[in-house]
Parts: sequence; structure tokens; C-alpha cells
Amino acid sequence: MTFAAATATVPVLTAFGVPLGLRPDFLVAGFAGAVVAIAILDTVPTTGDTIVHLVRTSLRRMGVAFASSLAAGYMAPAVLWATNAPEPVMLGIAFAIGGGAREVLKRAIKRVADRVEAQP
Repeated sequence: MTFAAATATVPVLTAFGVPLGLRPDFLVAGFAGAVVAIAILDTVPTTGDTIVHLVRTSLRRMGVAFASSLAAGYMAPAVLWATNAPEPVMLGIAFAIGGGAREVLKRAIKRVADRVEAQP
């Protein structure tokens, strides 16, 4: 009975003893979606050919992959809770969230920045 229950649980990442609520499988699926979006869809285009531009673009791409992975890691369980979808479908949804997170995050940041600038 213990082995059957142990295999059904999914490990959750912790930092300094505090559970973060992130599942590694959703993080990896979101990261893969971000890498596909960066490589194939060119969501983070290069700005130049010099070494400074290449380093800056590489850092931007790493930041986008990190943020997209975190977005998928936190949003996929919410979708799982709301829809009760099966596990293989949830990995596909986490992949899609990771692929599209850059555009959604960019619009949300722009909206918040516009509101802050509009305040007196």
C-alpha cells in the first residue's frame, strides 16, 4: 500500500525548507516550450553582430527561458486544478504556456508600466 501511494505523488521543489509549489516536470516542459519559441519562432531576435550584442541577446534569451519556465511551473497546476485534465495533456499545456509566456508577460509588464506612468 505504501509503494502504491508513493509512486502517485509528484515531488515539489523546495528552497531553504520552504516548498515552492513547483513541479519539475512542468518546469522542464515550460523550458522546452520557451526554447522552441526562441529557436524556431525567433521571439528574442538578435540586435547586432558584435560580441556585446551577442552577449546581451544571450542574456535576454536566458532570462526569457527562465521566466517562461517559472510561468509554466506556476500556471500549469492552476490549469490542472481548474480543468482536471489528465497528466499527459498537462505537460502539453505547460509546453504551450512556456512557448507563449514571453508575449503575455511582455503585455502585462507594459500594462503595469503604463498605469504607473499615468499616476500623478
